[in-house]
Amino acid sequence: MASAKKPRNQKAGTPDVDDPAVKYTKDVSNFKQLSQNWLLRDKPDTAGKYHTYCTIVTLIALVARFYKIWYPKEVVFDEVHFGKFASYYLERTFFFDVHPPFAKMMIAFIGWLTGYDGSFKFDEIGYSYETNPAPYLAYRSFNAILGTLTVTLVFNTLKELNFKAVTCAFGALLVAIDNAHVTETRLILLDAILIIAIAASFYCYVRFYKVQLVAPFSSSWYFWLYATGISLSFVMSTKYIGVMTYAAIGTAVVVNLWQLLDVRAGLNLRTFMRHFSRRLNGLVLIPFVIYLFWFWVHFEILNTSGPGDPFMSSEFQETLFDSVSTIDSKQVNFHDIVTFKHTDTDAFLHSHLLNYPLRYEDGRISSQGQQVTAYAFEDANNQWEILPARGNENNEIVKLNEPIRLRHVASNTYLLAHDVASPLFPTNEEITTISEEEANGERYKETLFTFQPLKKGDEGHVLKSKMARFRIFHLDTAVALWTHNDEFLPDWAFNQQEVNGNKKITEPSNNWSVDSIVNLSEERKKYVPKVVKSMPFLSKWLELQKNMFVQNNKLSSEHPFASQPESWPGSLSGVSFWTSDEEKKQIYFIGNIVGWWLQVISICVFVGIVLADMITRQRSFFALNKITREKLYGPISFFFAGWVCHYFPFFLMGRQKFLHHYLPAHLIACMLTAAIWEVIFSDCKSLRVTKDEEEAGAAFDKDPKIYSLPLNCFFFIAAVAVFSFFVYFAPLIYGDVSLSPEGVVARQWLDIKLNFAKQ
Repeated sequence: MASAKKPRNQKAGTPDVDDPAVKYTKDVSNFKQLSQNWLLRDKPDTAGKYHTYCTIVTLIALVARFYKIWYPKEVVFDEVHFGKFASYYLERTFFFDVHPPFAKMMIAFIGWLTGYDGSFKFDEIGYSYETNPAPYLAYRSFNAILGTLTVTLVFNTLKELNFKAVTCAFGALLVAIDNAHVTETRLILLDAILIIAIAASFYCYVRFYKVQLVAPFSSSWYFWLYATGISLSFVMSTKYIGVMTYAAIGTAVVVNLWQLLDVRAGLNLRTFMRHFSRRLNGLVLIPFVIYLFWFWVHFEILNTSGPGDPFMSSEFQETLFDSVSTIDSKQVNFHDIVTFKHTDTDAFLHSHLLNYPLRYEDGRISSQGQQVTAYAFEDANNQWEILPARGNENNEIVKLNEPIRLRHVASNTYLLAHDVASPLFPTNEEITTISEEEANGERYKETLFTFQPLKKGDEGHVLKSKMARFRIFHLDTAVALWTHNDEFLPDWAFNQQEVNGNKKITEPSNNWSVDSIVNLSEERKKYVPKVVKSMPFLSKWLELQKNMFVQNNKLSSEHPFASQPESWPGSLSGVSFWTSDEEKKQIYFIGNIVGWWLQVISICVFVGIVLADMITRQRSFFALNKITREKLYGPISFFFAGWVCHYFPFFLMGRQKFLHHYLPAHLIACMLTAAIWEVIFSDCKSLRVTKDEEEAGAAFDKDPKIYSLPLNCFFFIAAVAVFSFFVYFAPLIYGDVSLSPEGVVARQWLDIKLNFAKQ
């Protein structure tokens, strides 16, 4: 085969410049050099200018969050939950929540520093902090400080990516005076801790990536690697949205490792595996250990029985010391006369000497048996005797899931469920009582019930009053006793709550507890200290994790302020946090609509530019210069991937969703918005250097000119618009102004529904 001839002027051994492999290698080398030029070149502005702009925007954030932070002096929105959880930590009382413990413990730590004992439980929205002393100012101030520092991190993340000072300031300002961020970070909520941890994760990873380009495996490289991992662990230890943050940073890590794996990167496999193992250790293993550590602290602090006991197994509960409430918890024996309380409505299982009417209002016929209802007050008709089933007469202690019978003491009748429609729910069974003669005769089987445990594995455990929750399960027809207070029985039942047999056995609204033992002897009243047992940490953690996910998935019921992800980027509707009917004031959670719609436009512009660039390059038309493309496919794509990871997964979730779930995605979109407009207001067109200049690398050293005057004007106009919206809606952030009905109506933008809009 004849060999190809070299061009006359080409030296022997010189690679052919038209060879595709040579050209590709050169492009890769140029791209690598370009990345270093973009990330490591000198800052476009002076250090003093960055410092000044950062200080100004941080002070704006500080003022916005601390303005009248003492108002209202009442429990606001989810302060009900997170203030309560802090109090439980301070009392070392076990509670259950669907979120990991880190952020809640940080709030409790602030309470501990102030010397607070956790006596106030933040029971309802509107409870006064003046009559119920609690360090609410310290709690709120802690979150406000974190919210302020988040703005600083946003500024410095953009700075580290070499955007101009004005660009950094604008991106940070979009967070500093965003209505939603300000509202969320000046109250006792978890999101201030969550969001600063996400911001820190992005900042630390950018610092790590920059160090890698010049000094991999140096002390600085390790510092920023582990700082990224620790920040990620804080996100995961606050809320499980941390999975999305891991996906965002993980995407960047995978892309980076793929680049390092390329043989043209110059790394041997041993060095590459060193890169891989260090990242695995710093970003996965160590953060997971830290994540587990907070659960270990959680279990060590919460070592006393509390409201979270019913969510856990009996084995878990046996690891907890007695609390004030569990001291009154007693073992239940057969022939004890007890009262049963419904968990959801706090009403007692009740019966009285009146029968169901022959016909109900809709014409249906009843059994005309004795009425069984639920009554909200103490009464002698609430008392029931627990009797053993036939064959178990010698049993003394009542255990979960064994057959029992219930005798209504006042009427000497036996509880029964049968296949007759209930008064208010034709699909459910009627609950009644029958005489002792009938109960011991042919209808005996219909009087058999069991105290069904809520968790598998608890069968056979001893029943105790106060703390244990169970279902009163009818063995013959497989229904569970249920009551409700959304509709009451008519006058013929004294407008009491209906009790019926619910065929949906596992619904949480079927749960009951033994509230008191009426015939308790003096000997049984004496307190016997509980013998606390041990349980391996990982077993406790796995059980809690399972219950957290199960309960989180159950949060699927409708909520008046729930919203779907498609409405979030435009901040179409929000959430009512607090109202004062007397003063006509309110706090309403909503984003800065001007800023949020600017983000929507910016994201669309970015996607449009990238698509246009990809399509035109397929036709060999190179409209953008290489530095501009590096900005688009480097830091801005990094932000876009982060936004995608924190937004689109919510479309797959079946649980309740609210506008505040969008805040992490919004934070990242703020940085993307500022960055894309700097690119737009720069000389993006191809530099058109000569071939000799290109071979010399000139194309990679020339930064596109940024048109500062138009860029500054655009940012100024946008900032004024965002600030104007913030000020106009400030009465809904701080709740300190009584708006007229006309003023309320004027602020009902898009789908916003406010209180006090009518005269």
